[in-house]
Amino acid sequence: MSSQGDNSKAVLIAGPTASGKSAFALELAQKMGGVVINTDSMQVYRDLRIITARPTPEEEARVPHLLYGHVPAREAYSTGRFQSDAGHALAEVRKTRRVPIFVGGTGLYLRAAISELNLRPPPPEGIREHWEEELSRRGAPALHALLAERAPWAAAKIEPGDRQRIVRSLELLDSGELERPDGDSELWSDAVRHPTLLIGLMIEREQLHARIDARVDAMVTAGAEGEVRRANAAGASVTARKALGFEELLAGDVEAMKRRTRNYARRQLTWMRKLAGTHLIDVTERSANEVAAEALALWLRGAAVTGRGA
Repeated sequence: MSSQGDNSKAVLIAGPTASGKSAFALELAQKMGGVVINTDSMQVYRDLRIITARPTPEEEARVPHLLYGHVPAREAYSTGRFQSDAGHALAEVRKTRRVPIFVGGTGLYLRAAISELNLRPPPPEGIREHWEEELSRRGAPALHALLAERAPWAAAKIEPGDRQRIVRSLELLDSGELERPDGDSELWSDAVRHPTLLIGLMIEREQLHARIDARVDAMVTAGAEGEVRRANAAGASVTARKALGFEELLAGDVEAMKRRTRNYARRQLTWMRKLAGTHLIDVTERSANEVAAEALALWLRGAAVTGRGA
């Protein structure tokens, strides 16, 4: 283990899908004596290693990895449950005196990993199922238009193709839980429960799209379609089915999976740019080792961290 470890601080790595976050986190963990902690909402699923681009068993053996593949796909998983799991993982890593390195592409999970979010309770039984059915029947743009009629201030902050946030807003609206935000969102504050160096990976658009297309092709070659069909037959949960490409591969539409992934990457970049205190690193045409060296230099020279910690 590197002598650079200092678990009085954590590292958080954000960035779009296929930008190389996992490879970078692995290199950084080896350089600074770290433990990689997953903050991707789909990589928690045990049965979906290929389609979610989880680290390989060989990669996981190189440094400790936590919160990867610990949930069967038939189980629903929530941000609230993840926030609890991440808190326990952080506490365990701090005991080992290694550096906790959070990495993933799910914005809400990244924030829940380092902050105490005031999360809303789950909706009453049946409401989510209703809007999921409406989504399948009418499509995301139609539901977005409906949300714009009922709560225009909420719809204004959601893209018409963002299926998950549209459904969540409508179910909260039906539950009486959707409230007009009062002041700045806690998602964009600099308050954290552990001092954290925030790193955001940037990449040139054409290269990112090329990486996404190549990754999807590699997933298909590796058996992603069979993986999702097995998960589907075993009763995959509503949340597991939100994995990029799950429904598309069930329909045999690889190109639709690529389009959805590119759109998701665009939203990830938008989210990352709004994250307070992030040190942006351009990874275009650079190796994971080069990027890790730059991040380590930030760490060693005491680059600004967000928050005062717990």
